Amino acid sequence: MIEVVSAARCISCDICIRVCPTDVFDRGEDGVPVVARQSDCQTCFMCEAYCPTDALYVAPLAGPAPSGSPHADEDVLAAAGSLGAYRALLGWGGGRTAGSRRDANAELADHPPLAEARLAAPAPTTDATWHSGP
Repeated sequence: MIEVVSAARCISCDICIRVCPTDVFDRGEDGVPVVARQSDCQTCFMCEAYCPTDALYVAPLAGPAPSGSPHADEDVLAAAGSLGAYRALLGWGGGRTAGSRRDANAELADHPPLAEARLAAPAPTTDATWHSGP
């Protein structure tokens, strides 16, 4: 669930407002988005993934973080490198390696399929019992 919008990092681009599928954010008077409907958050991480300045933190919790939780403390999250951590995991942003490039299964794409592994095309059927009509 969305927990933190860092006013210090936010550049008021409104991307988070536009990508949120459940309209969780409102634009604040100072231009910084505010979490207006936290209970509507589906924890999809779209806002955090698209934030170009890592100003957002979506906690991996099904509900709001309890009072005093480190998941709602911007200073703790910044010190831990958690602001924008999901975006970093995806590899989005300058100087990051895309997450799909770290996937070991991607190495399989570098190898062409074996010829013997290909299935032969099925032979045309002449079986009178195989038909689609009455």
